[in-house]
Amino acid sequence: MTNVQTPHIKPNGVEIAETILLPGDPLRAKFIAETFLENPVCFNEVRGMLGYTGTYKGKKISVMGTGMGPGSIGIYTYELIHFFGVKNLIRIGTCGSLQENVKLYDIILGMASSTNTNYLHQYNIPGQLSLPASFELLTKAHNIGLEKGAKMHVGNILCSDIFYNADKDAMKNWMKMGVLGVEMESTALYANAIAAGVNALTILTVSDSLVTGEETTPEERQTAFTKMMEIALELA
Repeated sequence: MTNVQTPHIKPNGVEIAETILLPGDPLRAKFIAETFLENPVCFNEVRGMLGYTGTYKGKKISVMGTGMGPGSIGIYTYELIHFFGVKNLIRIGTCGSLQENVKLYDIILGMASSTNTNYLHQYNIPGQLSLPASFELLTKAHNIGLEKGAKMHVGNILCSDIFYNADKDAMKNWMKMGVLGVEMESTALYANAIAAGVNALTILTVSDSLVTGEETTPEERQTAFTKMMEIALELA
């Protein structure tokens, strides 16, 4: 598959591993590759969406940015699955907490993804489809997190395609239904993976709280969430 290329991914002969970490920010992908991977090689620079392949504890793994929103990650994950043979897709990102007990820097494992997007319309499903994570990846990540002493929450997350919402009360009913946090990519990731029969998981670090108004800095979002990164890397 090393000679394959798409409009958005051109590896130039560099292999993309079957397991890939997917931060939204391409600079976070660069940070992970340079900090955690042995002998990382850049496999993509198209549109500035950096991707790298290297090894972690002797196992081959890739990492690549996806951009923001279901449309962007939908393109990249579809191509990674269908053109490059990726089997395990692990989103590592940030989210806003929707619950008082979910604090800054806590980790959320997205057991399921709810959404206010229209991404699922393409499947012509006559009802509401639930979007679960891979149980295999979820179980492994939870066990790894426990070993590392991470403060974790496992449950439903919300994938929204709106960052600046004109409706200031839009999150209240999601909060009432126990949704743990809000982000912008998990629905497209899970839908693409489920449709293709591969594994996907979303691991999030809480960067801000819609309950308390607390937030982290952009610099911290790019480099400081190492616990989440280590859990994801161990899944390889």
